[in-house]
Amino acid sequence: MLLAGLRRGAGLAARCRDLFSRSPKGVPYCPTPFAVARQMLEFASVGPADVLYDLGSGDGRIPILAAQEFGCRAVGVEINGKLWRDSNDLVKRLRLEERVQFQRGSFFETDVRAATVVTLYLLTATNAALQFHLASQLQPGARVVTIDYPVPGWRAEQQVEVKSENNVSYLLFLYRRQAVPTAEGATAADLREV
Repeated sequence: MLLAGLRRGAGLAARCRDLFSRSPKGVPYCPTPFAVARQMLEFASVGPADVLYDLGSGDGRIPILAAQEFGCRAVGVEINGKLWRDSNDLVKRLRLEERVQFQRGSFFETDVRAATVVTLYLLTATNAALQFHLASQLQPGARVVTIDYPVPGWRAEQQVEVKSENNVSYLLFLYRRQAVPTAEGATAADLREV
């Protein structure tokens, strides 16, 4: 029984990585295992003072977990209408409406200026497409945590390998937004360094 569960877990991880590699936009729905989501939030030192944004929030597990177990306010951004509706329904059932919100739309157009933590499980190419948007809106000290796929051009403050419930390995990258030079001539290159 345990071996079958391990095979299923490894199979899910392989299937998700395969979906990511074949997706033209780099954002297929592939749920983050709960153990990995929890470790991701711990890795980012999420706490009650934080406002977490999960870009591509899928079924809403990361924002809901962040609010329930880490006490923060959370916002999930999901373009898929069914996943967005299901996430909102779950928040209502759990009576978390004051702490968790879900926005339907593209994370490329989402205002993330209120975020102190951003979580991403997207392809490297999608992370690259988001980097200027994040760097131009996040405040100094804000953290960005990605699963398996780094943000090109940004230096990770830390990276760590974690395991899912089924002992499948995932790599987490932690980035922290640095202060932007105050000179009027700040360039996009200045903003790339989180």
